[in-house]
Amino acid sequence: MTAAPEPLLVATDLHKVYGHTPALDGAELTVRAGEVVAVMGPSGSGKSTLLHCLAGIVTPDSGEVRYRGRQLSAMSDGERSALRRTDFGFVFQFGQLVPELTCLENVAMPMRLGGRKRKEAEAQAATWLERLEVADIADQRPGEVSGGQGQRVAVARALVGEPRVVFADEPTGALDSLNGERVMRLLTEAAHDTGAAVVLVTHEPRVAAYSDREIVVRDGKSRDMERVS
Repeated sequence: MTAAPEPLLVATDLHKVYGHTPALDGAELTVRAGEVVAVMGPSGSGKSTLLHCLAGIVTPDSGEVRYRGRQLSAMSDGERSALRRTDFGFVFQFGQLVPELTCLENVAMPMRLGGRKRKEAEAQAATWLERLEVADIADQRPGEVSGGQGQRVAVARALVGEPRVVFADEPTGALDSLNGERVMRLLTEAAHDTGAAVVLVTHEPRVAAYSDREIVVRDGKSRDMERVS
């Protein structure tokens, strides 16, 4: 029997309050290499706050998040920023592409920020645009492409550096069902091929169906749902 891989990310007893409103109230989550975990829940349940804590963007008031055994809150701001450039990738609901850059330049940007030479970075970016089926729009700017195309460019940007974890916050929320299905298929296939874990925040069951495991967040608490085969 093959042993389960060691956890990449472990969140334990997370609490976070904004003003007088608790966003997290004891939430917990474990993410292993190569798995796709869907974090589900209604609006305001705390699921996006949980994702931001896992990614080191938000520091919980109490509890801890460990990445590969190291506590994120014990890292300096610079170390957490470096982690988000190298080990973590991000896909947001509206893509958040840089409008002044071409799609190719947007995908190459994480590698350029990491010190890679332009030619090398853009060659790798072109490979990922091909993989995400948007090579034909490489020289166009985000405002010139459709929402589905732009979101596939955003997925390419998240994966181009071959991160260990991809955080996807409502990645299909601004898309119609057909484009949403295409984005999820390409995202999960590419992540599985590279061995990346995906933490996927969504409120849509059809999107969560692409995951290996579902976590339901309600009133700041989390519950691991058994997937019925």
